[in-house]
Amino acid sequence: MKPYALVLSVCLASLCGSAAAAAEPYTLDQLLSLALQGNKGVEAAAAGVDAARAGITTAGAYPNPEVEFTTGRVSARQPGAAAGTGQTLAVTQRIDLPSQRSLRHELATGTLRITTAGQDAYIANLVAQVKRGFFETLRREAEFAAAQEDLALTQQLYDRAQVRVDVGDAPKYEAIRVGAELLNAQKNSQSALLRVNQAKSFLRQQVGDILPPSFAVRGRMGLTGTLEPLEMLRGVMLESNPELTQYRAELRRAQSAVDYERSLRLPTVALKATSSRDPDVRDTQIGVVVSVPIWDRRQGPVAEAQATVIRMRSLMQAREFELTQQLDSAYQEFQIAASQADALESGIVRQAEAALRVAEAAYRYGERGIIDYLDAQRVLRTARNDLIAAQFDLQTAAIEIERLLANSSAGAPL
Repeated sequence: MKPYALVLSVCLASLCGSAAAAAEPYTLDQLLSLALQGNKGVEAAAAGVDAARAGITTAGAYPNPEVEFTTGRVSARQPGAAAGTGQTLAVTQRIDLPSQRSLRHELATGTLRITTAGQDAYIANLVAQVKRGFFETLRREAEFAAAQEDLALTQQLYDRAQVRVDVGDAPKYEAIRVGAELLNAQKNSQSALLRVNQAKSFLRQQVGDILPPSFAVRGRMGLTGTLEPLEMLRGVMLESNPELTQYRAELRRAQSAVDYERSLRLPTVALKATSSRDPDVRDTQIGVVVSVPIWDRRQGPVAEAQATVIRMRSLMQAREFELTQQLDSAYQEFQIAASQADALESGIVRQAEAALRVAEAAYRYGERGIIDYLDAQRVLRTARNDLIAAQFDLQTAAIEIERLLANSSAGAPL
């Protein structure tokens, strides 16, 4: 069996096995739907939101009453005094201050805002990762198809050169030179197939085990829209980005925590009712219990909460700057990749294909040598791979902008 036939059979067997396991190729929308269903991180984030929502119920609960019951033996110490059993029953109900209840509810609501924003950020990152994996798979499959085409052309060239050497129309060096190119094409084809499998493995890792081990995808690269002006995108990002929303929620909660710690400096009030019964006397009392904050003025917790406010404000401002720089970089990468893809698709690749056809015809009629033909083939291979890479870079930049905008429709390229 010829080397090309052997490699082709192995590749086709692998692809046929994948096709047999997956009846229908998955589109991007289907993969995103499966990821939201099967990714364990999404389930964990939803559970965190449920826990934070339950925290609001906890914050609104009233304190339970305290019931104290004591009993004992009453002994007579004077003549004529009655002896027997003495019992005391006390009930204490702590009263929440309205301001403390409001602040405690605000803290719980802030926790819910934080976890909800965290869930949104996780989903936005997951969607971006699934899209990257999807287009990475398309890219690797396109590279594999190009490598297969290049391998087939090189095999045909090798067969033709071998015939020419056998009949004495060309030196043996020509067959050796083409044989080296054939080995390189085989290596490139095998490497391209491995990269396809790696891209699919990464994609399945993002989607979850709900996606079968062997699957196929269906889609196209380079289908991106236009971008709005950069200043508009910055405003949209600063307003809607879930990471910044989470930081703002954390800052707001930290500010509420300062107010709550200060409110704990106020005296706490509790109502208390006591009933005591001796063999001769029954005593009932109702009173108020006040906790006076003399020694503990909550100086440490208040200072700690204030420091947290400063830390969260600094982190939020730093993250705003980082995300703005990421948006600027992605915007520039989008424009560069778009211009490169347009130049390659409309001019360079077509010219390289035309040059290869001319070189092939010239070689067939003996007007050019094998080196010219191989050079033209190498130029086409490079231009075609550059086009695939530029289309992928364009798609990656669009995905990054969409992630930063948190799937906002205002200027999102996808």
